[in-house]
Amino acid sequence: MTDKDRRAFLQKSLAAGTVAASGVSLGNIAYGMSGHGQLEVAAIRFGTMADVGDAGASKLGNKVLEVAGPLKTTIMLLREGNQEVCIICIDFLLSRPLAYFKKIVSQELGIAAGNVVMFSSHNHSDAPTGGFTGVNDQDYRDRLISSEESPLTPFGERLFKELRDSARRLRRMLEPVSVWYAEGSEGRITYNRKGRRADGSTYFMREEDRGLVGDDYNGDIDRQAPVVVFKNKHNKPVAALVQFTGHPVTSYKPEAPVVFGEWSQTATDIVGRELAEGGEPIPVGFLQGCAGDVNSKEMFSGGVERSRLFGKMLGESYVKALNDLQPSARSGLMYAAEAVPVPCGPLPDVRTLQLEIDEMNDFIRRADAGDQKTLSCVGLNFPHALSPEYRGALVKSVLPWSEWALDIRKTGREDTIMKALDLPIYVIGLGDVGIVGLQCEPFQGIGRRLRELSPLPLTIPCGYANGSHGYVTDSANTGDLEYMSSYYRYTRFRPQFARPAGDVLADRGAQILAKG
Repeated sequence: MTDKDRRAFLQKSLAAGTVAASGVSLGNIAYGMSGHGQLEVAAIRFGTMADVGDAGASKLGNKVLEVAGPLKTTIMLLREGNQEVCIICIDFLLSRPLAYFKKIVSQELGIAAGNVVMFSSHNHSDAPTGGFTGVNDQDYRDRLISSEESPLTPFGERLFKELRDSARRLRRMLEPVSVWYAEGSEGRITYNRKGRRADGSTYFMREEDRGLVGDDYNGDIDRQAPVVVFKNKHNKPVAALVQFTGHPVTSYKPEAPVVFGEWSQTATDIVGRELAEGGEPIPVGFLQGCAGDVNSKEMFSGGVERSRLFGKMLGESYVKALNDLQPSARSGLMYAAEAVPVPCGPLPDVRTLQLEIDEMNDFIRRADAGDQKTLSCVGLNFPHALSPEYRGALVKSVLPWSEWALDIRKTGREDTIMKALDLPIYVIGLGDVGIVGLQCEPFQGIGRRLRELSPLPLTIPCGYANGSHGYVTDSANTGDLEYMSSYYRYTRFRPQFARPAGDVLADRGAQILAKG
């Protein structure tokens, strides 16, 4: 993308409310600060049922075999003075009609679409909402910012109605609150899924690989389990937010899809019941951390009951943290949204690309023939839990990128490729608490850097805010070839990142929090 194209995209994003917040716009940044007044909050949590037979999250078109319960959504309106922000936390994936949903919510609330931020738990055991699927990066960018009505599945229709109806009710539910927060710890349910071999190469450590490393290996993980509680004038909790870092994939089976809100939804519901003290559960929203290189355990093998057990474990950690709640010493609601350029690097050379293309074509041929030995290709590795046909489909998704890169190299058009990926960040300040949402699947090093640099007592880094442009590495993990670090090969078409890569997101997020 040229600078001119990037600027045009940003302007389109501003108009659609995907990047900009209300307030004074400065180039590609917009800040909004509250006026004088007390923070007010209103929140609703609801569940939406999917249907057996829906399309599942599968490369082979496998249909949903089981619906283990509703997928839940929490919509929360925050207001202080002249500043308003709407946070929507969904316990599944939502990208295709995302901007349209945001537009409808903003119209119902009477606020700018840019002040609506949708956070996804990145649960793969989800249900399709509808809308068109982009076939390349430009289509995907258009999908994220398009506010036009899209065809919806029956599940999407039900979700749309419930979200719209909830948004209509929020404003009259607003009540003054104080902000309380605590930070728990949980280290039992996740592991670092980026494995390193003796020769220095890296691989995607799935469950069968994790078992070879150790009986209960978890490696380098983020154990932080923060809780933010909003209490009314009677000191009663009325809403809350929780966060944790880890892909919720314990019940995920791509060739036998199930719909379930995963352990993240289970834990969130536990907190809602605990804070209610025997009454109606209060609305609680789940924020996913920087989980690019962190998985929940038992991917492809765990199932729904194991996921529920993991949810109870995480819920226990949140409940324990509630005993240490402390009030925010600061007041004020701050919101800012900005697109930050993440630097991209050069393409591989012609020889490397041609060798990789030959290797992929051979792999695809063998996988389509049912060869059980098709377990690695161009730095990617695959588990026995996936059929050869599925492994071949994953490599077929990579091949077009290498063919594109080879053509760019052979025709001498390197100057036409993207020099940086402009990634939106969304920064919310709630007194002593800062929430920074990133529109990608960030590696945990980005979240750690953000916390280290932030001036606030509690900073909560989040991925999957208003959609996702895929995995973004921190500086230390840039340049490797396993699935997460080389995700650019699944795009149409974006070059690999260059150091410091996603570290720039953490740096800018911390700077904005410091200004607030």
